[in-house]
Amino acid sequence: MENIEKKYYKIREVAEIIGLPPSTLRFWERKFTIIKPKRNDHGTRFYTAADLERIRLVAFLVKEKGMKLEAAEQQIRQNHSGISRKVEAIESLKQIRLKLKTMLDALNSRQPPRQKQP
Repeated sequence: MENIEKKYYKIREVAEIIGLPPSTLRFWERKFTIIKPKRNDHGTRFYTAADLERIRLVAFLVKEKGMKLEAAEQQIRQNHSGISRKVEAIESLKQIRLKLKTMLDALNSRQPPRQKQP
C-alpha cells in the first residue's frame, strides 16, 4: 500500500492513488454509506486516510472480486478487519511481484558475455 502522509486528499488525488476515475468515486459515495468525505463550503470533497482505506476495500470487492455494490457494502460491515487484512496482503504481494518482475527484466536485458574466439 502507498504510504499515506497527508491529512486530507482531494478527489483527483484519491482517484490517482486508487487507480479509478473521479466519477466512480462520486458514484460510490452515493451508493456506499461508508464513504462520506468531508466537504467545505464550496462542496470540495476532502478524503481522510480512513476514507482511502474504505475505498480500497470497496475497489477490491467490486473490481477484483466482482461483487455487486450492495453485497460489497454488506461484506465490509460484517467483516471489515478480515477484508482489510486480505487487501493489505494482496497489495503487499503485488508490490513484491512488481519488484521481482523488475529484477527479472533487468537480468534478462543484460547482454551475455562474449566468448573469446580461438
